[in-house]
Amino acid sequence: HFGLTALPGGFAGVDIFFVISGWLITTHLMQEITETGRLDLWRFYARRARRLLPAALFVILVTLAAGYFILAPQEQALYSRGAMFASAYAINLWLLRWSFDYFAADATSNPFIHFWSLSVEEQFYLAWPALLLLAAWLRPGRRTVVAVIGVAGLASFAACLWLTTVAPAWAFYFSPLRAWEFAAGGLATLVPAAFQQHRAWLRPALGWLGLALIAAAYLCLSEDLPFPGWYALLPVAGTVLVLLSGAGAEQTNGRTGRPALGPAAALSQPPLQWIGTLSYSLYLWHWPVIVYAGMLAPDLSVPQRLGCGVLALALSVLTYHLIENPARRGAWLTAGARAFPSAIAGAKPLPTFPAIALIPALALTGAGVAVAYANAHLAQRN
Repeated sequence: HFGLTALPGGFAGVDIFFVISGWLITTHLMQEITETGRLDLWRFYARRARRLLPAALFVILVTLAAGYFILAPQEQALYSRGAMFASAYAINLWLLRWSFDYFAADATSNPFIHFWSLSVEEQFYLAWPALLLLAAWLRPGRRTVVAVIGVAGLASFAACLWLTTVAPAWAFYFSPLRAWEFAAGGLATLVPAAFQQHRAWLRPALGWLGLALIAAAYLCLSEDLPFPGWYALLPVAGTVLVLLSGAGAEQTNGRTGRPALGPAAALSQPPLQWIGTLSYSLYLWHWPVIVYAGMLAPDLSVPQRLGCGVLALALSVLTYHLIENPARRGAWLTAGARAFPSAIAGAKPLPTFPAIALIPALALTGAGVAVAYANAHLAQRN
């Protein structure tokens, strides 16, 4: 996006993100179902809100404020509506309404378009726990979960293939048509550990093959190809293989006794781990920075593009330490169902409901929607 690399298929990073989300969320949910036989959905949703909402709302508000000084009033009115849908994690549906082409030239002037992938992820969080509970209700066991996820993933993939040529915007933005990518990550978590046991060569081979597929996606895909469709299999399959390569205990070579030479050693280097830690905030910030910089200086030089990258990274560091981490670890969005202490000494504790944990999340969402709505009307007056 900053124009500093020759990676025409860099947009496939979002597909990698979807697979990783499917892997992580399925792992957590299946562990809870296996251990307790149930799912605490309120706790799950509150935990997700605590992780994602504060940083996203902060970036939306700062982007709106900066846009007041950079955008024309007509642009402010339009993109403030985009911010309103981004705050509610529904901007993908707003883009669908206009059949908006992600690869069109005017996409570079929309500072909120990158929230489409976060909207898809949030909508996935609404449906996926229900799917896993359905599998557990039908028949407890790994095979049933594999069957249910497999059927849902195949249906999603088939529809995605068809609509990639018939209605590309729907295939790109509509969350049910991206569900197969999450399902691929979810199915990967259910591969038996014995599959790689006693095969020291298999894990590194899977990892290197997966990285090769991801590299091929970055180098060979372009905006001119119908996407997602068949081409999305490159980054999706590559990510699944890398995840499988890194799953489980580290294996050693049977002859030498040394750790098998896989990509984990390269991927676990401190600089890459640091970027991974900042990845959410960096994703939030990088696009508004490049959009506004391109408006202020349409022909950005290489040093200016480097400066934009440094600015996005600096904003990410600040957001991670001042917003993201405190919100994740603080008690103000906790997911527990603890009873509130009574305001009257000696009185019985007030009963509480698990859904009470979502009230701060709803307040944050409502605040983002209200500010964006007000900004749109202010721009219309201007």
